[in-house]
Amino acid sequence: MEIIAKELEYRYHVNTPFERRAIYDINLAIKPGSYTAVIGHTGSGKSTLLQHLNALLQPTKGSIRIGDVHIVSGKREKHLKPLRQKVGIVFQFPEHQLFEETVEKDICYGPLNFGVPEEEAKERAREAVRLVGLPEHLLQKSPFDLSGGQMRRAAIAGVLAMKPEVLVLDEPTAGLDPRGRAEIMEMFGRMHKEKGISIVLVTHNMEDACKYAEHIVVMHKGTIYRQGTAKEIFSSPKELLELGLDVPESIRFQLRLEEKLGEPLGEPCLTVEELIDRICGRLERGKER
Repeated sequence: MEIIAKELEYRYHVNTPFERRAIYDINLAIKPGSYTAVIGHTGSGKSTLLQHLNALLQPTKGSIRIGDVHIVSGKREKHLKPLRQKVGIVFQFPEHQLFEETVEKDICYGPLNFGVPEEEAKERAREAVRLVGLPEHLLQKSPFDLSGGQMRRAAIAGVLAMKPEVLVLDEPTAGLDPRGRAEIMEMFGRMHKEKGISIVLVTHNMEDACKYAEHIVVMHKGTIYRQGTAKEIFSSPKELLELGLDVPESIRFQLRLEEKLGEPLGEPCLTVEELIDRICGRLERGKER
């Protein structure tokens, strides 16, 4: 499913003294089967943009096309239920939305609400827990008897049971320890590769953006400041730091090393491994001289 935004703008509290423009002049194309990361400091408009991707918000100017559904400002689109089945959103701390007696009932809630027969919903629940790496026997447990990491996975399973074509992730690893964060991100990476699900990741973690995303969108003050591949985005790391954004730790170290050496080491290294290879290569060339 392709998502295309054209001149997209959204204002909160329109025609009131509290009117505020949250995003504007958004031109963005998310291709089917792609992995896109959206980065930007707090207040840059990331979450507002995210809520347009399954029409939780509708534009006050411009338009957004989500698959076959074309949403235009000034025209209220009403029949959005099928769309929200195809675009699933995992908000921060999704485990806070668990509420049913058992994990199975919680995962089945969405499919049943969309008219899926009970037996099929239960089969979807079994498949979803396998996808998120939970043992099947936990389906009969209360979600509130699970560990924090298991609750996060159970909540994500509830979104996956809807069989979305696009998965929007709003800081999905917030509050997790480093091991839990790595496991969750690897899980989404596998889903993207094996299932062909389009993923839109909203994150403050630049390492995750570099490692997984094919396309990165930088938000700043409500609009798209820049977009491109990781190499393109981080080719000017000092500029991003001046905007209040983070950069991968490997680039931070490279900048400090270049300052000590008094000379550049070449284009920014997106991973520690790449930086080590660059430094080793430079040392070898130094020996040859």
